[in-house]
Amino acid sequence: MNETMTNVNFLLFDDFETLDLFGPVEVLGQVGSFKLNYYSLHGGIVLSRQKASIITNGINEADKKGILFVPGGQGTRIVINNTEFMSHLNSLANESTNCLTVCTGSALLAKTGALKGHRATSNKIAFDWVKSVDPEVEWVEEARWVVDGKFYTSSGVSAGIDMTLGFVADLLGHETAQKIADHIEYVWNSDKTKDLFCRKNK
Repeated sequence: MNETMTNVNFLLFDDFETLDLFGPVEVLGQVGSFKLNYYSLHGGIVLSRQKASIITNGINEADKKGILFVPGGQGTRIVINNTEFMSHLNSLANESTNCLTVCTGSALLAKTGALKGHRATSNKIAFDWVKSVDPEVEWVEEARWVVDGKFYTSSGVSAGIDMTLGFVADLLGHETAQKIADHIEYVWNSDKTKDLFCRKNK
């Protein structure tokens, strides 16, 4: 593999939310220096909540120094209690150069303790459950996405696209991120502090 390539490791589980994954995949796939990889606990086919299937490799094959990406979805309620999965997630989160989560993926990350003392956000509908996983996280309800060190966490579903564009902007510049948004004909909500779906704004 070209030494200039950066591995992006998507960690999947059954019943993940489809757009949580494929929205950011569309964005990150536009960056030529990223190599996109898909992993699950034991490898094989993983089904999203909407029954989209994706072939994955086993989690042991992941480059731990890459960029870790964790979607959310209904499956988080099950996998959060899987000690083997959570142990691997903990290791990957600790060693990754950056860690991005969408929706209730931040609950999984919080369960490892990695977000303790950090600012983070999540899906606003599931916000109370996510907060209960680790009250020592500084949960930010108003944000579309939150950046705290190497951790990027977003609100629900489509917010993952906004966060991923923000991540690209932080790495490669706002102009590059905007070009990607224009290319995929997406109206980028580029202000991470504003979330129209926040309960406080309704």
